[in-house]
Amino acid sequence: MYSARQLSTACAIGLAVAWSVPATAQDFPNRSITVVVPFPAGGPSDVVARIVTEHMGRTLGQTLVIENVGGAGGTLGSGRVAAAAPDGYTLLAGSMGSHVAAPVLTPNLKYDPAKDFLPIGPTAHSPAVIVARKDFPAKDLREFVADLKEKGNGFKQAHGGIGSSSHMACLLFTTETGAKPTLVAYRGTGPAMNDLIGGHVDFFCEQSVSVTEQIKSGAIKAYAVSADERLASLPEVPTAKEAGIKYDMSIWAGIFAPKDTPPAVVAKLSGALDKTLDDAGVKSRINALGGSIPVKAERSPTAFEAYVKAEIARWAPVLKAAEPAK
Repeated sequence: MYSARQLSTACAIGLAVAWSVPATAQDFPNRSITVVVPFPAGGPSDVVARIVTEHMGRTLGQTLVIENVGGAGGTLGSGRVAAAAPDGYTLLAGSMGSHVAAPVLTPNLKYDPAKDFLPIGPTAHSPAVIVARKDFPAKDLREFVADLKEKGNGFKQAHGGIGSSSHMACLLFTTETGAKPTLVAYRGTGPAMNDLIGGHVDFFCEQSVSVTEQIKSGAIKAYAVSADERLASLPEVPTAKEAGIKYDMSIWAGIFAPKDTPPAVVAKLSGALDKTLDDAGVKSRINALGGSIPVKAERSPTAFEAYVKAEIARWAPVLKAAEPAK
């Protein structure tokens, strides 16, 4: 027979061992999950992350808490997640900025997007929209481009930080058109939008999920979208192709976990995200903002990883060519 003291000691050791065992899919999650958005609140990454994580939390039976960690074009928040414990309780709402632009444009980057994260899956795709202050004089995109070329750096182009989606979207646009405006960097899309509405800058290019409501309210003026067809959410805004201007891109967002997160945990998170993207309410909310839900074939961690690698290969030459003008 064991004494009470021996039993107590055995229980304590057992509890210590239990706490030291990594989480499994069976008991994960047993507490809230932090999802770091590496940009300020109100931007496109934040908007999409809040829509998706709200439903994911219901599926997983735990709250997913959004934490905005802005700065350095999304690299501060991304670096924090890269260094977090690989237990599934700290995730990143990543984007083209954090995983495609950062490796090229950020010196001494503290993480490797290809090695320090495990993809959970994509959350949304969104075309870019070229928007300007509401009193910008150009009537259409052709006239807008002509004005930009004529006055050059006399116009101020905002973006949400070096390597952000708005920086990349305008970089592609100005590269294709040969325009060379004065760049004004902000700590996220939210502050940039505020100054655009206030008339302190002239234009910027951002994904539709972030600008649709302001366009509809008349707070800003839209010239074109980077999609093949007009958006159902913005039917009055033409495509760049209609004006004969080459401007084709889709901005994506997704969820990532730190490397070494257990495969069973990654699978459970991916399954919850997949179920979320099938939800009619989630699809409706994202579509209403001009975004689209990734198709089934794109959603697995393996498919998403391959897609991100292809995006890095596509964008690296464009970003490197523009680096001196950042």
